[in-house]
Formats: sequence, structure tokens, C-alpha cells
Amino acid sequence: MMFRIFLSLVGLTFVVWILRGFQVLGFIPGGVLWVGVLVSITAGILTAWENSKRW
Repeated sequence: MMFRIFLSLVGLTFVVWILRGFQVLGFIPGGVLWVGVLVSITAGILTAWENSKRW
């Protein structure tokens, strides 16, 4: 479950980053993009932690 959330967040952040680079979403501030990156990293850490508890 958490792995799907992680992949969704990474995918969404990547799409926003690409569209911002093409100036389609150029109005989005860079801080919002950084928040997306940090949330994706946090979700990745939580996913790894959840998977390590199953051993």
C-alpha cells in the first residue's frame, strides 16, 4: 500500500517538474516543487521502514 503511495508521489512530482520546465505550469513556485520532492523522499523512507518491519 505504502509503495503505491510512494510511486504516485514520485510520478506526480516528476510530471509537475517536467511540465514546469516546459512552462506549462510555469506559474508554480519552486518551493512547491521542493515540497513535492521532500514529501516523495519522506514517503520512500516510510516505505523502506515499513518493509523492514516485516522481517
